[in-house]
Amino acid sequence: MDNLIAKLYQSTKTILTNRDLALIWQENNKNNLNAKTAYYVKQKALLRLTRGVFAKNKDYNPKELATSIYIPSYISFETVLREAGVIFQHYDTIFVVSRWPKTMTIDKHTFTFRKLKDAALFNPAGIVSKDNYSAATPERAFLDTIYLFPNYHFDNLKSINWAKCGEIARIYNNRQLIKRLHKYCKNYQKKLI
Repeated sequence: MDNLIAKLYQSTKTILTNRDLALIWQENNKNNLNAKTAYYVKQKALLRLTRGVFAKNKDYNPKELATSIYIPSYISFETVLREAGVIFQHYDTIFVVSRWPKTMTIDKHTFTFRKLKDAALFNPAGIVSKDNYSAATPERAFLDTIYLFPNYHFDNLKSINWAKCGEIARIYNNRQLIKRLHKYCKNYQKKLI
């Protein structure tokens, strides 16, 4: 295996964009970079998933892929809410916040990108980085969801930290969202009584 591929395998990333490859290979010339990636794809040392996005092999992390298609972006909505036990419905789709709304299938994975305004998208409140991708906390995913879907049904709000929601809600600069948040909180507390 040659030196350029060895450098790729020193990275913990399973997904590599053109920008990642340029940094790892220290290649500033776009034509040279394209020639190298084309060569390694042909040699099956790299797997081309979509334009400008590659995997080292078939064992890549689909969430890492989801957040590499559009930058900036982060995993949110039903994907995070289901993992946190807030909703019970299973979705094969990975839901992502980005600047552009779109649904696409790459390899065997479906991704739904939902647009949030830039003030919220670029604010890191309630977003954590792990395993080479960014994801919303359950509170941020909850707020993203009620921001876009005012009457969304949640199965189990027990794990939601309402104080954290109150802090994060400010980034949306949206009075209707604050009202919705208070309504969900009040309804949840009524169920406890």
